[in-house]
Amino acid sequence: MILTCMIIDDEPLAIRLLEEYVNKTPYLKLIASLDNPIEAVEAYTQSPVDLVFLDIQMPELSGLELSRVIQGKTRIIFTTAFKQYAFESYELNAIDYLLKPISFQAFLKASNKALQWFELIRKEKEEVVSPPSAPVPQTENSKSLFVKTDYKLVRVDMDKILYISSLKDYVQFYIEGEVRSIISLMTMKAVEDMLPPDRFIRVHRSYIISLDKIKAIENNRIIIGKEYIPISDAYKEKFNSFLANYSIIKK
Repeated sequence: MILTCMIIDDEPLAIRLLEEYVNKTPYLKLIASLDNPIEAVEAYTQSPVDLVFLDIQMPELSGLELSRVIQGKTRIIFTTAFKQYAFESYELNAIDYLLKPISFQAFLKASNKALQWFELIRKEKEEVVSPPSAPVPQTENSKSLFVKTDYKLVRVDMDKILYISSLKDYVQFYIEGEVRSIISLMTMKAVEDMLPPDRFIRVHRSYIISLDKIKAIENNRIIIGKEYIPISDAYKEKFNSFLANYSIIKK
């Protein structure tokens, strides 16, 4: 499967680096590179692409503002030199965000997420239309879930789940030791209802985390492995209650 893509960044050096990475990635086809966000809007409107690598901090029109123009099936991977923008990119349901300076490994990981998304969409269209899948019900003492992905049911060991994220009508299970996430057509509510509440907690409309996998908590962010998961205001009280029970804080 080939994904068409566009690079939008006001830094020529950043564009050249991303162009090099795109050319090294077999399933990506570069349609355009633009350093002016206003011109980029017109170019995208005339020739929509599958994937946009979009810088956040640009003059006249920021990447976050520009992303609201990008609709349809197009997915976005934000690029930024500032970690704080990651939270806003989560809210906009971006596929991923890349922190500058961008390594090829990080670029490839984000691009693979996009490829998985489009492959799943294609497979779902090929299947007979059916209600969204849900995990196979488990007994109270179950240690695993069966999740429908592609054309099969996959056993997911709950001890190895790092976190779960939503991607519009789909969810992604990130599993310890696995390079690729498991993507399935279901709602976050359905997943939340199936997971034991003493082991998993929802911290954002787009994230459920494994409590056992928390590495640290920093500035309303949960660190799991190398990932930073935002804690939204709607779920902060519930998460703080968990912290109150399991924290040793010197008063």
